Amino acid sequence: MSGAQPEKSRGRQGKAVCALLLATSVLALLRPAPLHAQETELRGEVSESAILSDQQRKARQLALATQGQQQSANTAQDDAPPRTYLPASAGAVPDDTGTDAATGSIFDPPQATDDTATDNPTPPKPRRRPSSAGQNAADQDKTKTGTKTADKSKKKKAATATTDTTQAATDDTDSATTDQEAANRRALTVDSADRQKLDPGAERTAAIEGQNKKAEDDPFAPTGVKWGSFVIRPSIEQGLTATTNGDSSSAGTSALLSETALRFTAVSDWRENSATIDGYGLFRETVSGYRVHDAQGRIEGQLNVDLDNELRAIAKLGYEAVPETASSPNAIAGVSTQPLRQTIDGSLGVEKAVGKMQYTLTGAVSHDFYGDAELSDGTTLSQKDQDNTLYTATLRTGYEISPALTPFTEIEVGRRAYDQRIDNEGFERSSTRLGARAGLQLDMGEKLSGEFSAGWLREAIDDKSLEAISGATVNADLKWSPERGTTIGLTGKTTVETTTTAGESGDILYSGRLTAERQIRANLTANAALGLDWRDYVGIDGHDRILSAETGLTWWLNRYAGLTSRVRTEKLTSNLPGRDYTANSIYLGLKVQR
Repeated sequence: MSGAQPEKSRGRQGKAVCALLLATSVLALLRPAPLHAQETELRGEVSESAILSDQQRKARQLALATQGQQQSANTAQDDAPPRTYLPASAGAVPDDTGTDAATGSIFDPPQATDDTATDNPTPPKPRRRPSSAGQNAADQDKTKTGTKTADKSKKKKAATATTDTTQAATDDTDSATTDQEAANRRALTVDSADRQKLDPGAERTAAIEGQNKKAEDDPFAPTGVKWGSFVIRPSIEQGLTATTNGDSSSAGTSALLSETALRFTAVSDWRENSATIDGYGLFRETVSGYRVHDAQGRIEGQLNVDLDNELRAIAKLGYEAVPETASSPNAIAGVSTQPLRQTIDGSLGVEKAVGKMQYTLTGAVSHDFYGDAELSDGTTLSQKDQDNTLYTATLRTGYEISPALTPFTEIEVGRRAYDQRIDNEGFERSSTRLGARAGLQLDMGEKLSGEFSAGWLREAIDDKSLEAISGATVNADLKWSPERGTTIGLTGKTTVETTTTAGESGDILYSGRLTAERQIRANLTANAALGLDWRDYVGIDGHDRILSAETGLTWWLNRYAGLTSRVRTEKLTSNLPGRDYTANSIYLGLKVQR
């Protein structure tokens, strides 16, 4: 009995151990898969058979360690050959196969990491070889894992497929073959996609030299000549004019005239501020018919300077020399050559913007002086009593409703002072000037730009016997482009014309021009103009009306030379005797530019 008792106790202990092993196995089977094994984004897909095989190994190892029977554990533990790394794609590195730091188990799957210090795999610890009996009963497992570290600059990760295939001696052969094929499949990686983009056969961008150059807006525009910090664009035009009225006077007759026109424009290429210089010269000489010999010209410069505190200064200076026309109220009858009128003018303006308010203060000076008139009998007549200087100051205030619309008002005060206080007829011609205007400034880019205004102007003459020159004023300078290649312009100006005729104060001249320019072809341009002038005399009941029309063509042979022609008609009608005339003319010439 005593011998049976220990055997019975050992039997109970064996049953308890078997129950413990069974419970442990069940718990191991119900244990969820490790978290890192489920992270398919980093590790790819893991087969269910590989997860179950790994759990079975852990359960067996734990049971054998508790029982303390190392030999039985060696028999039960399968002899798994060392893991062989098969990279999923080129450039991939093997996972760390070292022992888990927490459990010390070599069967735990490696943890995903971006640390480059752990890229080198840790060699596995040596195992004791199982007995031959254990080798026949053990399962042969192979585990494959693959990782891919994405390019850190793009911060992307591409998953690579890894498959664990469990193959036992008693397992189905077809299942093992399927798992092996899955392990050999490769996934598309970021590196392989990048290599496809760099394929030599891929489409390439054309070379810069082969790309088409942008066409010029105006291929026949002058290129200009570089001179210091300015770009100068000169031109010369030479032609013949056939006219029915040589000097546009009531006594004028037909003539063939030679006309020479010189023009130039100089524009600065400074980084800050800007300056422009414009000039022209026109010379007319009779070839046959009515005698004409005159010359006129003008040169004007403008300087724009940006100052501090949103201040801008604009300075202008000009010189003009024009002979008195035969149709002028100051024309002298019975002369061989009309007196030459020269003008020197300049202005300085300061612009200031305060919020939407805009202020401009401009001071201007203009001095006119006249040469002597040559009479038909060979004598000369002095015109010094007409020399005068006009000083004006103008204050403009505008409010910017929008960047395209700015209404404004102007107040002008001035003084006209004659060099000779009392003229040859005994009148004091000096006067005081006062005017006011209101208008609108437009800025719609190339479509529409400019300004127009209307108001009242008065010049009170010092001599009380002479009536003050006063009247409405209209001024305009607008450019409209309804379509590309077409420009329509409208200009209007009100001018006070003085005189030294006895008993007369002078007159107000209203001048208006409507112009149109059309680029028919790149080398063919047409232009047209309509003009209306109205002169209202002060002190007498008199007025003049001048109507004019003109059309022309310019055909460019190349960028530097072209043929130009124009046809013009002009007619003056007056209620004063001896002033009516009609002049028709046609012009043909050659224009050269640079």
